[in-house]
Amino acid sequence: MKSFQQEETLYKSEDLHKWRLKVEDGRQTWHYLQSIEEEKNWPQTECDKYWLGILKDDTSLKKNDCLTAKECARIGFKFFSKLQTDDGHWAGEYGGPMFLLPGYVIAMYVTNSPYPAGYQKEIIRYLKNRANREDGGFGIHIEGVSTVFGTALNYVALRLLGTDAEDPVCQKARATLYRLGGAVGIPSWGKFWLAILNCYEWEGMNPVPTEPWLLPYITPIHPAKMWIHTRQVYLPMGYLYCAKFKAKENKLIQQLRSELYVEDYFDIYWPSQKNNCAKVDLYSPHTVLHDFCFAALSIYEQLPNSWIRERAQKVALEHIRQEDLNTDYACLGPVNKVMNMLVSWLVDGPESVAFKKHLERNNDFLWMANDGMRMNGTNGSQLWDTAFTCQALVESGLSNEKEFEKNVLKALQFLNITQIQENMKDHEKYYRHISKGAWPFSTKTQSYTVSDCTAEGLKAVIMLQNLSYTPKLISEKRMEDAVNVLLSMQNADGGFASYELIRGYQWLEWLNPAEVFDGSWFGSWAICYTYACFFGVESLASAGEFYSNSDSVKRACDFIVSKQMNDGGWGEKYKACELGEWVNHEKSQVVNTAWAVLALMAAKYPNKDIIRRGVQVFA
Repeated sequence: MKSFQQEETLYKSEDLHKWRLKVEDGRQTWHYLQSIEEEKNWPQTECDKYWLGILKDDTSLKKNDCLTAKECARIGFKFFSKLQTDDGHWAGEYGGPMFLLPGYVIAMYVTNSPYPAGYQKEIIRYLKNRANREDGGFGIHIEGVSTVFGTALNYVALRLLGTDAEDPVCQKARATLYRLGGAVGIPSWGKFWLAILNCYEWEGMNPVPTEPWLLPYITPIHPAKMWIHTRQVYLPMGYLYCAKFKAKENKLIQQLRSELYVEDYFDIYWPSQKNNCAKVDLYSPHTVLHDFCFAALSIYEQLPNSWIRERAQKVALEHIRQEDLNTDYACLGPVNKVMNMLVSWLVDGPESVAFKKHLERNNDFLWMANDGMRMNGTNGSQLWDTAFTCQALVESGLSNEKEFEKNVLKALQFLNITQIQENMKDHEKYYRHISKGAWPFSTKTQSYTVSDCTAEGLKAVIMLQNLSYTPKLISEKRMEDAVNVLLSMQNADGGFASYELIRGYQWLEWLNPAEVFDGSWFGSWAICYTYACFFGVESLASAGEFYSNSDSVKRACDFIVSKQMNDGGWGEKYKACELGEWVNHEKSQVVNTAWAVLALMAAKYPNKDIIRRGVQVFA
């Protein structure tokens, strides 16, 4: 059995044996044990050791152990079954972004909040390990090139955590930041966090007013029509912007002002920085309409508007509080979560129940591994991962094998406790879709309906409850509730969105077209064309459309086959997501290959040799 391994870790830890993952109804939190007695009373699980990279290999495979696909699958699940947690789900990292930890660290610093035992040291170690080896900067994600956004914010995080400015990692990052022009050209999200820290002036950021919350719902720019992640981040960001909140100046903040910029902080003309975005950070250049709208908002900011702003702030705060209550302070994701926490600290105070609950919930997003502690993109992917694991067990036939029955029963119990069985309070008032019957991406507590998670959760339940030995934990009525949620999420054009119905007007598609004309589909949640083509083809196949009778499926399969690599596998780089076109990886990737093979199998692709070559990659 092998441990989870990343690339070589430069900054290692001698304390990995002291970390434990605690799970409860899907909730995942890491704990650092500070005594030998604690370690004895709470031994590490194989799941703990795996993710920490210290699980010893006790598997000795011989050449003839995997003669068939079924045998390979059985050996694979024997390993995977040992990583199942006590509450039935499979825990795991959901990391990658490098813009999450800085927001958390800034919020903790501004609120003068203590870190749980071991966290501060391991976050520093993670950041040092994730500095780009070539230039010492940081990207927007762990594979990205160094950007002003990534470098400035992660440099700030290191300094706030106690790393000296003359530490070699900080020196190298600072040199890269200066080469890129300093922090003046940081994108808007970075301007916001630096302004909160009092290391950027609010005058240098385009306005984020809360007044749109007062508009009639029919208005095209009403926040309810935004994509849900945009809306829930805009909400506290707007509140804090309008409050012009910033940390109290101190010696470290003064030092950061001098370290982040090429020029003297007080010589910068901040209003001219509003649309200043470093070239390396500019993925989507501003349009004339964009700049005109923000220019108009900047004029509005100069007008006497205190009475209307006060009303808008009150409405925004009401929505922020409801988000906290609906999710038990977990919030939609880590970005709006730490912003909501700042609002709570500002409005309710550091001793308030709400703020203390926020502090405790932060830990749900922090994940420990062999290279340090990162911040996950959500509070996990518990339901999503478990649902697919269950489906694979049934489709492979492994669920009928006696030794895996206990894993199936635990997984079914997790699916049972994770289904959301009620709508959120006043869900229509706060622009939430119905949730009764839905399955979330992660945990029931997070509370957000997700269409594909509901579909995959329901599919897994049906598969498991059709087995001869499983109890019928999820009643037919609860399954009907799930179907009801799914039907309620179909848009007028026949498609399904992620969290809620599309609320914007159809003409907005002309501003942001998404068509692809080569037979493929573009995946927005993973890398990228193989991911989308798998789901697209599988969906059409379930409706009776295959390679032999569907032009859409035929074109999709031809696209997939055209990307097969010499070794029979498929490999796609993340750059495909940026460029909107296929970009080959240097070598085949297991996940891309799996998606491609599954798509061809679902489509009943006639050339079996193509599929067999793909399957051989897994052997």
